[in-house]
Amino acid sequence: MTAAPADPGLPLPIEDYGLIGDCTTAALVGKNGSIDWLCWPRFDSPSCFSALLGQPKHGRWLIAPRDETTRVTRSYCGDTLVLETVFETADGAFAVIDFMPVGPPGASTVARIVEGRRGRPRVTMHLTLRFDHGSSMPWVTRLPDGGGVSAIAGPNLAVLRTAVPLRGEAFSTIADFAVAEGERIPFVLRYGPSHRPPPEAIDVEAALRDTLAYWRSWSRHCSYHGRHRGAVMRSLLTLKALTFAETGGIVAAPTTSLPEWPGGMRNWDYRFCWLRDATLTLVALMRGGYYEEAKAWRDWLQRSVAGSPADLQIMYGIGGERRLTEWEVPWLPGYQGAAPVRIGNAASGQLQLDVWGEVMDALRLARDGGLASPATAWALQCGALKHLEKIWREPDDGIWEMRGGRRHFTHSKIMAWVAFDRMIRDAEKYGFEAPLERWRATRDAIHAMVCEQGYDAAQGCFTQSFGAPELDASLLLIPAVGFLPIGDPRVAGTIAAIERDLVTHGFVLRYRTESGADGLPAGEGVFLPCSLWLADAYAMQGRWAEAQAMFERVLALRNELGLLSEEYDPRSGRLLGNFPQAFSHLTLVSTAIGLGEHGPIRRSSERRAEGHINGQADSTKPS
Repeated sequence: MTAAPADPGLPLPIEDYGLIGDCTTAALVGKNGSIDWLCWPRFDSPSCFSALLGQPKHGRWLIAPRDETTRVTRSYCGDTLVLETVFETADGAFAVIDFMPVGPPGASTVARIVEGRRGRPRVTMHLTLRFDHGSSMPWVTRLPDGGGVSAIAGPNLAVLRTAVPLRGEAFSTIADFAVAEGERIPFVLRYGPSHRPPPEAIDVEAALRDTLAYWRSWSRHCSYHGRHRGAVMRSLLTLKALTFAETGGIVAAPTTSLPEWPGGMRNWDYRFCWLRDATLTLVALMRGGYYEEAKAWRDWLQRSVAGSPADLQIMYGIGGERRLTEWEVPWLPGYQGAAPVRIGNAASGQLQLDVWGEVMDALRLARDGGLASPATAWALQCGALKHLEKIWREPDDGIWEMRGGRRHFTHSKIMAWVAFDRMIRDAEKYGFEAPLERWRATRDAIHAMVCEQGYDAAQGCFTQSFGAPELDASLLLIPAVGFLPIGDPRVAGTIAAIERDLVTHGFVLRYRTESGADGLPAGEGVFLPCSLWLADAYAMQGRWAEAQAMFERVLALRNELGLLSEEYDPRSGRLLGNFPQAFSHLTLVSTAIGLGEHGPIRRSSERRAEGHINGQADSTKPS
């Protein structure tokens, strides 16, 4: 394929980016050889490369041919996070090998090796560092040994080391050189706090070997060997890359403000950890054979929600931080003009009843998977459920974090039912002390309310909120969480209604945005996890061919590196939303493993699939 221009005024299509990371932060590498997004030193730190949300002047790192490119191909080096982009020109070909070494906490590093493959092509390197989301231009000086430059702005320090001669031009660091066949020219950029000595030089070839060995060793632990192993493995690698190693938290995406509609304003910061993803995260990790990561996530979850149940948030920072103040960045024009650019997320202060169900379901799943809980876990859960008993009748903001006012969302009430149901089951199974009679009465009351007020007999389906006719794809989860069986006619009617009203171009919308009831302008793409939920529902109904067809349609939307965003625009054929999106990859893993070769979906936490997949009995009685 023909490459994009070497120096575009606007960022590339979302699907033209690849991901590299070191389990503390991540960078997006464009097909044109430009790293357009990187936050240092953590996922949620201010960005130092912000061209993704503006222009090259807002920070980027380009390594690309000086001459016209005739062909670009890219791929990961097997089951790793080492990315190789090959550029071909009339004068030859070269590869750029991009990676971030994974190691103990310290100086985060982006390494880029230019390797000659054919002829002697000419290469250009442009480094434009702009700290604090593109607003702070650093003071750049040459290193004493002449082998690179350092850049300082406030608390931030970055050091570029290379043997190639560098020059300053237009407030950027530039190099022009040629690379011969078989020659390897490294560029290493390391971050550190400005009040400390600059990070030391590294042996880049040894770092590459170690990085390849790390990811290959990690990938070998994958216990899934089914038909879709390649897609599952790449999704699991992506999830691992979105893990913050120090705490076990997993960010929803490494980016902020990539729009859910071209040029729109549905632009949110996803560099945080959502409780809603907890169950799917544990399902994906444990079914994939990754119990260490599952335990780290479970431990992050329990630490984050500890405290007063009244203070439970729908999302937290990667260290469990609770203050995620949202503000708009006036100096960044937004991805291809989609403004505003938002930092922080005001939805963290919303009331969303469904998160109690997700947390209780996740902790039950962890127990069933053999992840022993701390002695305080049950008391913490009981305190949370006592609070839920007081508030479950209240309206909330719903699963989709709407900003148009609180309502009695049907999915929220169903997940409140899940919270009581899972706690009752754990108490019965493990002999925990609990007010079971009261919990059962509340569970039954929620069930009755949902069936009476959340079901529209005239339409023959459940609706998004009580007394309103609108549909919502989250209702596809009714049989998956066990609220009603798949054979219930009300479930069948809901699936049919969603097929009729929310399926467009073969994919599923979350809900219709035309009414403006969510408090935002109309317009967004199809929501990829919802499309996978419909595949799950088809499989539960025994509609195997339709389930597989839907799953394959979603798979076909991945870019050539196997990465997905949250949404997709069927009309333009473009990925939309923050990228890559953990929720999409989590659901992909769950659906792929559930589909299997011939059998039905097995996503419910009622099944102890984790132990069976690994051939292990649950010999540990959790606390």
